[in-house]
Amino acid sequence: MTPPRMLPRMLVVAKAPVAGKVKTRLGADIGLEAAAEVAAACLLDTLAACTEAVGAKHCHLDLAGDLADGVRADELVAASAGWTTSPQRGDGFDERLAHAHASVAATGPGPVVQVGMDTPQVTPALLLDAAAGLADHDAVLGPADDGGWWVLALRDPLAAQALVGVEMSTPTTYDDTRAALEAAGLRVGSTATLLDVDTVADAEALLADAAPGARFAASWKVLVPR
Repeated sequence: MTPPRMLPRMLVVAKAPVAGKVKTRLGADIGLEAAAEVAAACLLDTLAACTEAVGAKHCHLDLAGDLADGVRADELVAASAGWTTSPQRGDGFDERLAHAHASVAATGPGPVVQVGMDTPQVTPALLLDAAAGLADHDAVLGPADDGGWWVLALRDPLAAQALVGVEMSTPTTYDDTRAALEAAGLRVGSTATLLDVDTVADAEALLADAAPGARFAASWKVLVPR
């Protein structure tokens, strides 16, 4: 008899939406306070998608900063109720990612699907599709339009140690991450390409999506009226 497939855990690696600490590229054009509002909306959409996908008790938030210090704090605390929240550890983002996955691994066995807070258009279906790819692969990496990646699913979250030494936030981060995972002996699959919201042009392009993140879209239309 084939054992039932283990439900994946969702892992969101994010920053508390504090003005001047998040989306500073966007803030250069629309103001740091407005950029923090956008970041909060993006995070709310992401938390909602993860919770809907697997339920709050299977969700983990690896956080830089304190939600209480950011905008929309009450909403974010409510949206992450039932989640396991841990502080980020490590010097560079590569180390923080590896530590985040290790923290989830310490809670028990099973696959992990990790995302950030820059893709508010993510849906439960996209997250579960990444997890489904682990039936045939050890890892699934979803490319972003800017050369990075938006999702990393791993059968064994401890395999994220392979990320240490990979430079993040570059035009070759997806290729470099894939190469590092493959060098560690992992079979790597791919999933849908998504657009990160880092600039005004990104945000405007995302609004044209057939199903943009509800909170992100609403916030953007208020903050940057036409």
